[in-house]
Amino acid sequence: MSTAVVVEAPGVHRLEAHSPREPGPGEALVRVHAVGICGSDREVYQGNRPEGYVRYPLVPGHEWSGTVQAVGAGVSETLVGRKTVGEGFRNCQVCDRCHAGETTLCTAGYEETGFTQPGAMATTLTLPARLLHLLPDDADLTAAALLEPAACIAAAALKGNARPGERVAVVGTGTLGMFAVQFLKAISPSELLVVGTRSDREALSRRFGATDFRTKEQELPDDFDVVIETAGSASAAHTAASLLRRGGRLVLTGIPAPGAAGLDPTDLVVRQLEVHTVFGAPPDAWAHTVRVFGAGLLDPSPLVTHELPLAEFPQAIELVGSGDPKVGKVLLRP
Repeated sequence: MSTAVVVEAPGVHRLEAHSPREPGPGEALVRVHAVGICGSDREVYQGNRPEGYVRYPLVPGHEWSGTVQAVGAGVSETLVGRKTVGEGFRNCQVCDRCHAGETTLCTAGYEETGFTQPGAMATTLTLPARLLHLLPDDADLTAAALLEPAACIAAAALKGNARPGERVAVVGTGTLGMFAVQFLKAISPSELLVVGTRSDREALSRRFGATDFRTKEQELPDDFDVVIETAGSASAAHTAASLLRRGGRLVLTGIPAPGAAGLDPTDLVVRQLEVHTVFGAPPDAWAHTVRVFGAGLLDPSPLVTHELPLAEFPQAIELVGSGDPKVGKVLLRP
């Protein structure tokens, strides 16, 4: 039977029968292969999502992969049968920010798959076909379910604009950190340092291309060209900035809890640091991610540790928040 997870309200969910919604003009119907769970899905379930960034009742799921099953009027039939992933932000496409390609800054307001619009924790997902990014025919759809978080880090890598031969670093060793390592490795840096709190992540960091690994308790350098922060901890931004040379480039992606150690504006000005932030992924970051994935330079597979059926949604949420170092990326399989 086709099913879907519905979060009625914080802490309240049900598994219900799911009927595919036929695609309207400009839309596509995707059969979901796998859907990932991240910290924001846990926020939705616990009720910690900021006001305006969730709408109950809701089918969650913004990290997904699948196969196009049908298309609506005005969409090429050649998409049917193709493996795909898709953008989450439901941007208006007509405001000045959308025309500039900055769709995550759409002035029409926030709408996103899995938060304010039905998500992929269901057998099928219907969405605007313009949001799809098609994959190679031989793509591993299980691995591809992680391309949404990878696209967010691709946006960070593009903003960091690291060049071959530069010294680069990543702060954070979770899923996003490991993606950052792979994107930075692809530009052939002279050094690639990973800084984290878990020494057990050193082997995986080096597998993905890190040339050095340190914990924050060890002595850290201060002369790197580009640093991407992915940890979202209270001190992560401060640590990341401290790694940079004068004139270095910092990209922040983590969202810490209130009360985090802030960046010193005097330090930013005197050292002429260039600071960027990322929230979501615009189309160019998605396209870059799919290209890198298709070229074999991005391997999400080692990050997946658990695959569960939709019926085990609450267990999957608990796994994500368990703090168990053996828990990596958790996927649900409709």
